[in-house]
Amino acid sequence: MTDSQTVNGGRLLVDCLIEQGCDRIFTVPGESFLAVLDALHDSPEVQTVVCRQEGGAAFMACADGTMTGRPGVCFVTRGPGATNASIGVHVAMQDSQPMILFIGDVDRAMRDREGFQEVDFQAMFAPLCKWAARIDDAARIPEYVARAWATALAGRPGPVVLALPEDMLLDQVSGIMPRPAIHRPAQVPCPDAMGTLMDLLADAAAPVAIVGGAGWHAKAREHFTEFAERIGLPVAGAFRRQDAIANSSPVWAGNLGYGPNPKLVERIKLADLVLVVGARLGEATTDGYTLITPDHPGQTLIHVHPDPEELGRVYRPDLAICADMTEFAEAAALWDDDVVPFDAGEEAHLEWLEWSTPRPGAYALDMASCVAAMRDLLPDDSIICNGAGNFSGWWHRFWHYNGFPCQLAPTAGAMGYGVPAAVAAALRHPERTVVALAGDGDFLMNGQELATAVQHGCDLIVMLVDNGAYGTIRMHQEREFPERVSATTLANPDFAALARAFGGWAQRVETTAEFTAALTEAKERGGLRLLHLVIELEQLSAAGATVSGLRARARG
Repeated sequence: MTDSQTVNGGRLLVDCLIEQGCDRIFTVPGESFLAVLDALHDSPEVQTVVCRQEGGAAFMACADGTMTGRPGVCFVTRGPGATNASIGVHVAMQDSQPMILFIGDVDRAMRDREGFQEVDFQAMFAPLCKWAARIDDAARIPEYVARAWATALAGRPGPVVLALPEDMLLDQVSGIMPRPAIHRPAQVPCPDAMGTLMDLLADAAAPVAIVGGAGWHAKAREHFTEFAERIGLPVAGAFRRQDAIANSSPVWAGNLGYGPNPKLVERIKLADLVLVVGARLGEATTDGYTLITPDHPGQTLIHVHPDPEELGRVYRPDLAICADMTEFAEAAALWDDDVVPFDAGEEAHLEWLEWSTPRPGAYALDMASCVAAMRDLLPDDSIICNGAGNFSGWWHRFWHYNGFPCQLAPTAGAMGYGVPAAVAAALRHPERTVVALAGDGDFLMNGQELATAVQHGCDLIVMLVDNGAYGTIRMHQEREFPERVSATTLANPDFAALARAFGGWAQRVETTAEFTAALTEAKERGGLRLLHLVIELEQLSAAGATVSGLRARARG
């Protein structure tokens, strides 16, 4: 595009995205943004991934943003399309993922008449995202796109929503060029603050680090690992941030969230210094703000985060450092003053190794043994993608996350995330093994995206755990209202047959031996492969909860 060309708004918008480095968009098409689709027809630089439901498309954009460190891009139409996609915006916000959702909107002349599928998107999305706006002037598209890109990346990464009036995309403009590519600001930590941090660490007797979250990426991982290993600092991952450092590191202490190692929980309770890097210390990571309390009496809290608005928002930090994750981690790794090494890192890692070692159970299809078989058969940098449900707990506990990125899992606890995330991962990293984990309830929220996987030639394996129930809710139900089963039982299809209907290979699995054989065969195949794992409802969670046990406890 030259500065003398006349183009319509749709063409200008796509050119702006290309300038920002966008190479893939996820969409369910709508007539409200046909001008954009037409521009994409002549834009080989951008792959258009056609999805089957807007929630799936938005989840793919979330996952893509996590993997690339730049905004994942999703296009949907007004009304139903936008409301379906809103779950992805919510996840991107809670997970601190850079994402931009573009919504085709009603013509400008129809606004505020409750026209066909009209919604006030700025009002709707304002509580869910970092910035929601509407582009009413095609000449300002470069400004809005650049600002959206910058906002999604800056500080705590997150989602931006831009509404695109249909007629605006058809307006002709000339002499308007895309703005130059935006890069995430890299704020270095204050040297005095780093000195204070090292002094506090030197005085500590039982420190622990909790890492992973906003702006975390490969370089931050590399430098922080070097720092933590040099001083023997135990490193725990925040909820569903288990790939923040390689789990093979001799200081990896395990993950926080639901069902953590009791020894790790006790270690954090007894810590005299807690170094939090990147994490917000949300409800799941802190077990409802009780593992570490907002005022943490008796503990020194050092909080490092790239967004000043997160520092002091919930937790009272004794030392707050606002810095880019990589800049902070590199500064820590290069710090000259010696901190006497701790023995705690090695001790914590040994405790985690014991906790994460699967031991066969009494079930015909034992989930811990299935994860053990996966560890033997699949590369340890496999990308593991899951939605929400007790099924994920077996991988959270027993899988060793060593690659980066290798865990795509919503901290927002959204069901239906695993399959779309796996599609995005298979497209972004075709050279790696990608595994989607799903429960039976979880899978049927976005299982239609298997069609997207097949259409776009994705290589991925789906592990579908079928216990005929919304297992997590059933567990809580049996705990609170034992033997009063209500609204948690599911009647399921033949999932293996369903996968074959989509064009994939599938196998029904009912025993651990069958699992190993099926996974061995799946490994040798390409394309879509699905293992339908039929387990007993009694096997409720990786922590050992059972229906009979919960009922017996209730009876006293």
